[in-house]
Order: sequence, then C-alpha cells, then structure tokens
Amino acid sequence: MQRILLLAALISSFFVPHSSFSAQPNVLWFVVDDMSPSFSCYGETLIQTPAVDKLAAEGTKFTRAYVTAPVCSTCRSALITGMYQTTIGAHHHRSGRGEMKIHLPSEVTPVPVQFQKAGYYTCIGSGLPGQDNCGLPFGKGKKKGGGGSRLGKTDYNFEWDPKMYDSHDWAEHGEKPFFMQVQLHGGKLREGDEKARVAFKKRVIAELGSATAPQKVTLPPYYPRDPVLLEDWALYLDSARMTDLHVGRVIARLEKEGLLDNTFIIFMTDHGISHARGKQFLYDEGAHIPFIVRGPGVAKGAVRDDLVMQIDMAAMSLAAAGIPIPATMQGRDILAKDHQPRQAIFAARDRCDETIEYLRSTRTDRFLYIRNCLPQRPHLQPNAYKDGKAIVQTLRSLHSEGKLPSLSEDLLFSPTRQAEELYDYQADPFQLTNLAANPDFKTELETHCAQMDRWIKESGDKGPESEAMYDSDMVEYTRKKNPEVEKNIALMKQWAREGK
Repeated sequence: MQRILLLAALISSFFVPHSSFSAQPNVLWFVVDDMSPSFSCYGETLIQTPAVDKLAAEGTKFTRAYVTAPVCSTCRSALITGMYQTTIGAHHHRSGRGEMKIHLPSEVTPVPVQFQKAGYYTCIGSGLPGQDNCGLPFGKGKKKGGGGSRLGKTDYNFEWDPKMYDSHDWAEHGEKPFFMQVQLHGGKLREGDEKARVAFKKRVIAELGSATAPQKVTLPPYYPRDPVLLEDWALYLDSARMTDLHVGRVIARLEKEGLLDNTFIIFMTDHGISHARGKQFLYDEGAHIPFIVRGPGVAKGAVRDDLVMQIDMAAMSLAAAGIPIPATMQGRDILAKDHQPRQAIFAARDRCDETIEYLRSTRTDRFLYIRNCLPQRPHLQPNAYKDGKAIVQTLRSLHSEGKLPSLSEDLLFSPTRQAEELYDYQADPFQLTNLAANPDFKTELETHCAQMDRWIKESGDKGPESEAMYDSDMVEYTRKKNPEVEKNIALMKQWAREGK
C-alpha cells in the first residue's frame, strides 16, 4: 500500500490541477515591428523612452541580442517555435501562402499551444482594450499589418490552428494564468504616403508635446543627410517614443489590475529599422534588437552582453512558467543558472516578397561573417515593397544623378557583391570595412566559414526554395496587379537562368 501511495504522489506531481495555476506567472511578450535598439536605455540620446527604460531598470537588459531573420514573417515563425526558420522551412518571407503549403515538422509545436496544454489562457493583441496595435481606437488604424484587427499580428509562414489563441486580450483569463503577445506597429507607424506621415507627426505632437527635429538626427555614415532621409529618421525616433507610450500604458494596466508582480515580461523587436541597409539585411542595422526581461526571479538592473537570439524567448518563457522545454527546441533558457553563453550565433535572409536572396551570417564575440550566395546581384535588388518607400526612392534618385557620396555608392549601389564579408563589428559598428580579403584576417575568415558550414549541416538549413514553391507564392503577389512586382518576378527568373 505504501508503494502505491508513493507512486500516486509521484504521478500527481507531473499534473498540476487548474486551480493551482494562479501560482504560475503570467507571461507577456512585447513584439514590436521594424525597430532597432533606439531607446534611451540603449544609448539613444535624442529622445527619451521612460517606460522601456523602467523595464530595463527593473529587469535585465541584453545588449547583444540578434534576430535569426531580419524580416517580419521569418523572424516571427522562428520566435513562435523557438526554432531557426531555416530548420523548419519557414525562411522565405510570406511563404506557404499559395497553393503549396508549409507544415511544421511533427516534433515542433508552436509556443501558444504548449502554454494552452499547460492550462494557460493564450491571447494576442494590443494589450489595451479598445485600441489597436497602432495605439488608435479600433476602426481608425490601418487595415494593412493588422492595425484594424482585434487579434494581433501573427504572420507565420506555416499552417497553424487559430484556436491556439483563446482571445485578443487577457481580460477573460479568469483563474488561469495567461500568455499574452502584445504586438505593436513600432517603426511602421511612420510609414505611408505624405498625408499619412503628416498625420502621424501631428499625432506625436498632440500626445507627446513635440516632434523630433530632423536636423538633430544622426544618420549612419552611409546615408546622405538628405531632407527626406532626415525627416524619415526623425519620424522613426518618434515612432519609438509612441511605442514607449503604449508600453507604459500596458504596464500601468498590469499594475492597476494587480498582475505586474506576477508577470514575466519580455520586450523585443522583430528586426531593425526598415531602411536600405537595415530590415532584410544581416548587418547590425537589420539584425540587432533590444531585448529586455522583467519579472519574478529576474535580476534587477542587470546588463548582459553575451550573444542571444530572439528564439531564446520561447525557451525562457516556457521555463519561467515551469513548462518543460522540448529537447528539439533550438532556443535556450538564457536565464537558467547553468546556461553557457554561446560562442557563435547565426542568421539568414532569404526571399523577401518577390525578390530572391540567399544570405547567411555567423556572429562571434568580435566578428560578423556574411556569406553572399548570389554575389552577382546588387545589394539593393529591385523589390516593390522597399522601392515604394520615399527613402529608397530618394537614394535611387541621388544615385542616378551621381550625387551620392562614394561610401553610399560602394555599400548600397555596387552592381555586385563580394562572396564573403568579414567585419570586426566591435571596432566597426556600422560594418563599413570588409576584411575578408585582408590577409591579416585569413584565420578569422576560415574559422567563421567553417562554423557556417557546420551550422548549415547540423541545423538542417533548407536553403533555396524550389521554383514550384516560388511560383505558388507569386500567384498571391500577382493578384495585386502591381506591374512592378510582375516586372521583378520576370527579372528574378531571368537572373536565375543566367546563373546570376
């Protein structure tokens, strides 16, 4: 009898009754679009971001956090599974949307499903009842990107069951702990036509009292101080301020509802600023992100400079909730006492919309290695999404008129690229000087090249998509009847035939 009772006790310890879930922490993710670490706690001096700064002061700030993919859907496919997007076949932006679908490997389960199975109430939205992810009342936000939808942005490149989210908000979580994804428009707040940008600036002044002065902006050295670029960057910084305002309001709500002390919070962005060398590319401007963790058991006011990735948020969130981390998950619980910092992290950029690309990177403590698998193509390949932006149109115009500085010409408009790039990103934070051909760095180049080869093999990198999959997804793009998209698709196919 004693053995039976002991066995029963052991079995019951693996099954936590729902009534006891109140002891588990809530888990809340802030996931922000298109934003680099442009917050005052990360050293941005032109603006103040008190809410995000407070999160950092009350939690742990990671200074070297990077995405595994510098574009929305591939990054989000990775973060919601804790897996490299290249491993699960979700690495081509907005893929699996046509007739041919993408299914997750059988051993991979989206994080919300794992939380549901553990008794959590799962939700995804703005974090503020009655407001969308732009911080506007429902019905006034942009429909594109989820601005007018109650459910927050997902954008996953694989088939998933919408039932993995119980609601758009935690309001009805009852006795259950909740897992909440707060999806914010971030850097996209500044986008749109001239009328939209003027309206955003007026909103900034109305809500924050002033707008950032364009002439005070400091641009990366490869962008000319053109009025269009300066105004855009000022609006981008104001989008960081508006994001901070939204974050502060969500935190105030948690505090008012008595939930803050028992909520594990992660603040991050899905990649860096959307710009010519930012979003979609593997340099710091596109891959470096803010990453802050606050909550029960998290060190306060701590700053960590070890290499971490956005896929780690899956593992650390499960661990915070007491949910076992799947053995196959590639993200790590970076808050675990026995965590061993990585010696290298990896990232990839593949097709974005209609534009075919194939980039891989390895980052170690000092060096960033990038492999250009299509070196005969230019850095700024034709892409309807990027070419629709005033900043890119301005750069292309200055290029055609011969008015760009030589650095801008070399880094943005060279007709071809080096097959390999190597940067001492600690000494060269803007990655201006490619050391790959420098004989003094031959050992570092070979070491990083070998690391890349091992990662590709060991992680099961799926590589380029098939022509059939490309054609399947392009059907969805051509339905928009955009002649630029159709012209670019034809060019991609032509270059492929030419081996370019």
